[in-house]
Amino acid sequence: MTTANPDSLRRSLRRYAFTVPWNLFLLTVGSFLVAFAIKCVAVPHGLLSSGVSGLALIGFHFIPALDAGVWYFLLNLPIMVLGWYMVSRRFVLYSLYGMAATSVLVERMHYVLPVTDPWLAVIACGVTLGAGIGIALRSMGSTGGADILAVAVRERMGMPIGRFEFLFNLGVFAIGFATMKLEAVLYSVAMNFLVGWVTDACLSMFSERRMALVISNSPAAVVQSVLHRLGRGATMLMARGGWSGEEKQVVLVMLNNLEVKRLEELVYEIDPAAFLIMGSGFNVLGQGFSGRKEY
Repeated sequence: MTTANPDSLRRSLRRYAFTVPWNLFLLTVGSFLVAFAIKCVAVPHGLLSSGVSGLALIGFHFIPALDAGVWYFLLNLPIMVLGWYMVSRRFVLYSLYGMAATSVLVERMHYVLPVTDPWLAVIACGVTLGAGIGIALRSMGSTGGADILAVAVRERMGMPIGRFEFLFNLGVFAIGFATMKLEAVLYSVAMNFLVGWVTDACLSMFSERRMALVISNSPAAVVQSVLHRLGRGATMLMARGGWSGEEKQVVLVMLNNLEVKRLEELVYEIDPAAFLIMGSGFNVLGQGFSGRKEY
């Protein structure tokens, strides 16, 4: 009986992450959460979401004859055309599916989250909307709206997505202050801070990597252990001790969060006097990790 090679299994999973079924699955889940947050929490509790969904809620506030889902769809059409020419057709087609799914789900949902405390509504809407946006952006598309504009501006002008969406949302909230009750808009501002935090958490949850530097008297043994027992690559760096002036080989390893403890055990099993440095917050692209996302 043979067992699957962990490296080949990881490669297969990474390849699957770029397939159409997986991207549509992520967009469907993200669209459902976004629609639930908008229709079941934001609308009945008078909250204003960010981006184009916020503009759709303002439109619904002025002309309630058109449902929020219809407003969302109509506002997204010119943005889709812009994304088609400024980003890529594949990105727009995926985003078109996400936008259509969100619009249909907003139309079909009639449930109202049974909470009366406005802060509970803020928390529920912020977490759900942020999770939906984050899951959708894990795909090769989005749920439409300001995300498309942000990607287009980044591709052409290099402006970070977060900075563009912050400036875009300033305009949305300015309109909200002019058309809605001050209390509702202030609750919405608090909610959107939570949306941003949850979105970033979803995007970084499976992408954050750790860098380890191992200074040991047995660097070759550490490298072999990393290669064959941990299943990761390693790089040997030439270094010189600042105090002793002694030349040493430092082992550089990139890991995911689940492999940190295993590396620690391997290193100190080989050399109990080793010096191990961990760094977090790295986004690693390349063989064995995430592939570069090309829209």
